[in-house]
Amino acid sequence: MDADWEARCAALWDRLDEMGREEFVQAMRDLAAERGPEDPVGLFEVASAHDSTGFTEAAVGYYERALAAGLGGVRRRRVSIQLASSLRETGSPERALAVIAEERERGSDEYDGALAMCEALTLAKLGRDREGLSVALVALAPHLPRYQRSTVNYARGLVGLDPVD
Repeated sequence: MDADWEARCAALWDRLDEMGREEFVQAMRDLAAERGPEDPVGLFEVASAHDSTGFTEAAVGYYERALAAGLGGVRRRRVSIQLASSLRETGSPERALAVIAEERERGSDEYDGALAMCEALTLAKLGRDREGLSVALVALAPHLPRYQRSTVNYARGLVGLDPVD
């Protein structure tokens, strides 16, 4: 069922822009129901559907339920990023930073840049622009053809940290 369900889920996401907001969310709820009411993957996809259609406050509860149900794999990292973003936008930026910090402790993967982006935006939301810029520059540095160390050191200097060798 998983491969077929995942394919149907991907196909539904491909139709997001063709559907109305409520129609898309209901279609995702129906699809997720096939997995059971507390299935972490289903909960994550329903949360994402709410979030992507502007129902951000409703998404938070689904994200939290997906985490509590033991969501794993790549969706685990994504849920943290998306939950933090939703918390930031619904008036809980401090809580968003806590989610980001917890996720950062879990390790590193291809979503590190997205996590840094979310952290930078959250810091800016809190009026901590220099810290946010520092986070963004450190995340950008590995992708530059040159000046990686200089960029990291300038970023560290923005927040009063010593340069690295």
